[in-house]
Amino acid sequence: MTSFETAKAVAKALSNKKGTNIQVIKIDNISVLADYMVIATGNSSTQVKALADNVEYELKDIIMPSHIEGYRSNGWILMDYVDVIVHVFDEESRAFYNLERLWKDGEVIDISDIIDE
Repeated sequence: MTSFETAKAVAKALSNKKGTNIQVIKIDNISVLADYMVIATGNSSTQVKALADNVEYELKDIIMPSHIEGYRSNGWILMDYVDVIVHVFDEESRAFYNLERLWKDGEVIDISDIIDE
């Protein structure tokens, strides 16, 4: 599975659990951290955890995250799939950290054909 296919699978898994404002940003030309950054919002800390759980569940037969941060905290979970970094936020944390601004030089990928927003 390519990193783009992984990013699309992550976006679909987030969409399946009603994640909102899902963004896939291609960052391979501006960073060595990963090829793609996927960012999504949940409406509560419970939904943030459910979104992260669903990503892990739907990708488990293909790839497992190398690292997960923030699962026990409120507001932000980071999942590292090596070439794809997943950030799941609650609304307040997403607005505060504003990762889209930090990665504004990346290419926002149109994923409207694979998500149900």
